[in-house]
Amino acid sequence: MNEMPRKTVARTARLASLPLGVAGRVVGGWGKRLAGQDAAEVNAQMSARTAEQLFAVLGQLKGGAMKFGQALSVFEAAVPDDMAEPYREALTKLQTAAPPMSTRATHRMLAEQLGRSWRSRFAEFDDTPAASASIGQVHRGVWHDGRPVAVKVQYPGADEALMSDLRQLSRFSRLFQALVPGTEIKPLLAELTARMSEELDYRQEADNQRAVAAAFDGDEHFIVPKVVASAPKVLVSEWVDGTPLAKIIRSGSKEVRDHAGYLLALFHYSAPSRAGMLHADPHPGNFMLAEDGRMCVIDFGGVAKLPGGTPESLGRLMRFAVEGDSESLYETLREEGFVRPGTRVPAEHVHAYLAPFVEPLLTERFHFTRQWMQSQAERVGDLGGQDFRTGRSLNLPPQYLLIHRVLAGSTGILCQLDAELPAREIVERWQPGFKA
Repeated sequence: MNEMPRKTVARTARLASLPLGVAGRVVGGWGKRLAGQDAAEVNAQMSARTAEQLFAVLGQLKGGAMKFGQALSVFEAAVPDDMAEPYREALTKLQTAAPPMSTRATHRMLAEQLGRSWRSRFAEFDDTPAASASIGQVHRGVWHDGRPVAVKVQYPGADEALMSDLRQLSRFSRLFQALVPGTEIKPLLAELTARMSEELDYRQEADNQRAVAAAFDGDEHFIVPKVVASAPKVLVSEWVDGTPLAKIIRSGSKEVRDHAGYLLALFHYSAPSRAGMLHADPHPGNFMLAEDGRMCVIDFGGVAKLPGGTPESLGRLMRFAVEGDSESLYETLREEGFVRPGTRVPAEHVHAYLAPFVEPLLTERFHFTRQWMQSQAERVGDLGGQDFRTGRSLNLPPQYLLIHRVLAGSTGILCQLDAELPAREIVERWQPGFKA
């Protein structure tokens, strides 16, 4: 495949099948519950079918649609094991795999971006992609000074496909309410569009990576590869080796899984204070463990710019939820836009809805398990429960979109890792507003 499928009609038809399919399953789920089927089983079946369809459609399209799929795939841990196994590998593939573009197309892009004499800048260049992502693929090479490098080359047409997908997703925003009821989808998609359009310019990604690499240079826990060269659609950075988190999830020892989980949480909570940025693409393909135990972090196309660190209000929300201060929790949520004007919901219901999410902060060490995440998914997804009704009353403000994505996504990875770690200690040290 040399270029992404760009025919608008074809792409629109495929994207249209997603929310329609989800809506149909939700209606079908209601019917099954009314007929007396077990609610948890129906929810799991709906999740499994939705995930299968997401992979099938979004994986073909790449672009903005595939980015959307990657954002959703981290929630695989919320689906019960007996339901999840058949498509777990397929979802993991979505995080890293896409059909490669031809060697000719790759060379054409390199010449366009790095100049006709691009080969002279490399001592070696491997034409076979080492990895692929949503809008580009990565090749291994050796820079002219002998440094091993990773060369990220954007797919031809990625910019058109990504923006087209996001425009179509915006048109279907009302149907996507079936996935996230209660949330105002349109402003969220506008924020997603703004952030993803930044990902199209690898010079912006290079600037992000340089800033984070400088902040973590020589760090005892983390490796962030240095940028070697950049252009709008090509990014060259130092090559890093390590064991991908996907492999650690599958076969890592308890000690290694706990260590990886600790470093993942530490990076996400400390980076905003240290670098003014939050890595906003939390999926296992972007994190590896080096032989020396440090965590390698790659792909800084999607970041949340947080020059003052993570918002202090988020720390206060966590603290109020932990302390059981439902009135302060509700008032802060209202001030921050989580409770829409004119919406009325009892403060105690809001606390009951959010309190289980901060369970990891109640003990010295917390064991993140699939079972725990599944219980949260079942709790908030039970159509007959109070938590479901409360969730529908709450909104996700656009400024919290990426923060929420990272919190939810990294928690999903911690549950996939089955990791036990001192989450409270990390939050106390790095989350502004958590300590009174």
